Amino acid sequence: MGPTDFHERALIDRGLGPVAGVDEAGRGPLAGPVVAAAVIFDPAVLPPGLADSKTLSAKKRADLCDLLRGTVAFGIGQASVEEIDEMNILRASHLAMLRAVAALPNPPRHLLIDGNMIPRDCPHEATALVKGDALALSIAAASILAKVARDTIMRDLAQHFPGYGWETNQGYPSKSHTSALRDLGVTPHHRRSFAPVRNILYQADLPTS
Repeated sequence: MGPTDFHERALIDRGLGPVAGVDEAGRGPLAGPVVAAAVIFDPAVLPPGLADSKTLSAKKRADLCDLLRGTVAFGIGQASVEEIDEMNILRASHLAMLRAVAALPNPPRHLLIDGNMIPRDCPHEATALVKGDALALSIAAASILAKVARDTIMRDLAQHFPGYGWETNQGYPSKSHTSALRDLGVTPHHRRSFAPVRNILYQADLPTS
């Protein structure tokens, strides 16, 4: 069974609407920003087939993204590589989420946030929902928008930094990416706080005998 609007309707029935689902994409990669989306939807016009973005093909995600952009209210936010390195990936993911919520055309009353934590200084009432992208339609929609937005960013970066395979691995630590990282070196878009990147920088700084 896929995600439903059970959680959204329960909150709306308590007078807590509109409800925004929030999710992020890109916590695991070695390169690129972390991107989040926030979605407020009308169940009457929601496109069918929504699911956790990780379970969908790239084409299906892109098709659903196009449909969502025409039928839901949404905001996109991101946190940069510099912010990830400065504050850690969890806090940066939460920052991207809050920026996505702030980018919504209308403020929500309540947030449904994928995961087990509510971001610090969240200005709205919120509920954390573990595996929320598989349970709540608004979070599933947010997961699709965030994933497509981030993949687009990585494809663009791949044009400027060829050889790392970001157009296909999206910055994740695939074998080809880690091999290119060793052979070509670290770019400004690599997360220096992540161990594989940090280790290469450390090796580069070692004196040669």
